Amino acid sequence: MDIQEDLMVRIVELKGDYYQFGMEQANELKSSSIVEQMEELNELAVNANIENAKEIIKSVSPNLYKELQGLSKGLGLDFDTTVKLFSGYDVLFPKMGCTTLATGGYYIRNYDFSPEMYDARLVFTKPQNGYAAVGFSQQIIGRLDGMNEKGLVVGLHFVNNERREEGFIATTIVRMLLEQCANIEEAITLISNIPHGYCYNYSMTDQSGKNIIVEASPPQQIINFTNPLICTNHFESEVLKLNNRKDIQGSVKRKNYIQALLNENLSPMSAYHQFNNESSPLFFKHYKEYFGTLHTVVYSPEDLSIMVGVGGNARPQIFHFKEYIKGELTLPHLIKGRINQAG
Repeated sequence: MDIQEDLMVRIVELKGDYYQFGMEQANELKSSSIVEQMEELNELAVNANIENAKEIIKSVSPNLYKELQGLSKGLGLDFDTTVKLFSGYDVLFPKMGCTTLATGGYYIRNYDFSPEMYDARLVFTKPQNGYAAVGFSQQIIGRLDGMNEKGLVVGLHFVNNERREEGFIATTIVRMLLEQCANIEEAITLISNIPHGYCYNYSMTDQSGKNIIVEASPPQQIINFTNPLICTNHFESEVLKLNNRKDIQGSVKRKNYIQALLNENLSPMSAYHQFNNESSPLFFKHYKEYFGTLHTVVYSPEDLSIMVGVGGNARPQIFHFKEYIKGELTLPHLIKGRINQAG
């Protein structure tokens, strides 16, 4: 029997400079359950090379460096500890699942993980020095997926954590791409010059309609232009296939299912229901095993709209990001949903 549980995603709005972003999020953390994850985050980052992390972040993304400084000040932590916990550099991270389709001018995605390590935050940012963006956070400064004001959309897809080198986890890389890149071409340049810690796929689309999948291992990144885009949790290029987990049957099955869906010429709303319906082969309830669907999101780069559902069988909530950029959008405090854990 399934066990029902409420899932609430907080809406966070950040405006101003990046140091201020850090300070504001520190105040939020002090009154939230994310503080309880500190011990677990510390274990994941036990061997992190802090000096390298500081040097690379300051070089590649000085804005995130400032945000970490503000977070450090606001939390009352020394800067090294803050970088260790929140930078996403040289840390371990559990397995997760993600399924994405980009076609017909929209990008839809399910994110599958555990509610116990889910930030449950949809963050709207309008920085003084960077692109405005919206996306789901992880480890506060990182992003699981998101879209910026130029229409660049990026999402991550875990492949394997056995092949590991010193570098960033995917959540930090997604954040860097959204804050600094206007299109696919700029994203390719940046992602090819960031040290990668693990094997991940990155799915991207932009306002021009271009789609790419970046198969990224620590030593090598393979760029694949594709239309439509279907991305799950395994590498397909011959040169990187050996980095896949032994069992990729589920990942392949999800990709094949979406391939069949393409014959239906789905609208964004129809695609949303295909992904978010709890009876769908794309929706999972294995939350205790770090593989339960937590959110479904549709990003539409052309009109900068976002459709969000939390949990399963959720009534979608739509945001118009252009209105947010103009200061004309009043954001709710929460998006409420429900998950049904497999008993």
